[in-house]
Amino acid sequence: MVKNGVALFFIVSAILTSFLGACMLAPEGPVPSVQIEPAFPLDVTDQAGRVVTIEKMPETIVSLSPGHTEIVFALGLEDRLVGVTTLCNYPEAAKDKPKIGGYSTVDIEKVVEIQPDLILATRIHEAEVIPALERLGLAVLNLYPKTLDEVLEAITLVGKCTGKEDVASQLVTEMGKRIKVVTDKTANLTEAQRPRVFYVVRHDPLWTIGADHRIHELIVLAGGVNIAQDLSGSTTISLEAVIEANPQVIIASSSMGAAESALEFLKTYERLRDVDARINNQVYEIDANPISRAGPRIVDALELLAKMIHPEIFGSIE
Repeated sequence: MVKNGVALFFIVSAILTSFLGACMLAPEGPVPSVQIEPAFPLDVTDQAGRVVTIEKMPETIVSLSPGHTEIVFALGLEDRLVGVTTLCNYPEAAKDKPKIGGYSTVDIEKVVEIQPDLILATRIHEAEVIPALERLGLAVLNLYPKTLDEVLEAITLVGKCTGKEDVASQLVTEMGKRIKVVTDKTANLTEAQRPRVFYVVRHDPLWTIGADHRIHELIVLAGGVNIAQDLSGSTTISLEAVIEANPQVIIASSSMGAAESALEFLKTYERLRDVDARINNQVYEIDANPISRAGPRIVDALELLAKMIHPEIFGSIE
């Protein structure tokens, strides 16, 4: 009995010593996750429903869209970015990247000369640019997010294809939390509590956003009612229709290089003097880039819209 007891004592002591040693060696706080690189060749389905094969880890990336460029930077892939469009101006460092033409005027020869491992394109490139690049054996991912969820999906896809899946997951999670902060406060608003919103792309002619557009979704999530919800896409609207709808909030986009004139028009045009937005001084200007680009800053735009539409809930614009 004594021998057995002694043996048991040494066994227990060894277990405790091992456990305490492990505790002393373990770092404080959560253990950082280990990024597991994807196996290549990698087949992924892009947002046009096409299966794209990426032969190896992309070490060189070309972006054909300002929103895609912002995603690349947000994922910490800027060192791999070897070509962008002339419209890619955010963050500031994007301006210094080699240019491969404009957003709608891609110089295919320049892209081919670079021979990138991965090209990020979008819907505008479907007819000519994407087929031309793929005929030359280049891997092209078509990202065309039509909804906020699809913006998050696009970020996830880029992360998956570049070995940045963990970083993309963290970014998407953080964006989701910020979106939820807004929607938790607007989801249960009654129809009467949702102001009528007129979003102006440009003023000559009056151009607005219809229901099947990502900006329309942002207006709804921010607690507003789009007065052009019966229209489709980015489209013209008559001044008579705007006056009849009597918007309570007017938001002028700074796009098309005419932000000041659009805002001035909306604030001073005589025929708009009696709409509620003018009477209550709720005519605002918003930077077109964060709200129109399918990138991480779209959540900034949602938060700003929420303040414009519901200052009583989210606080006034500073």
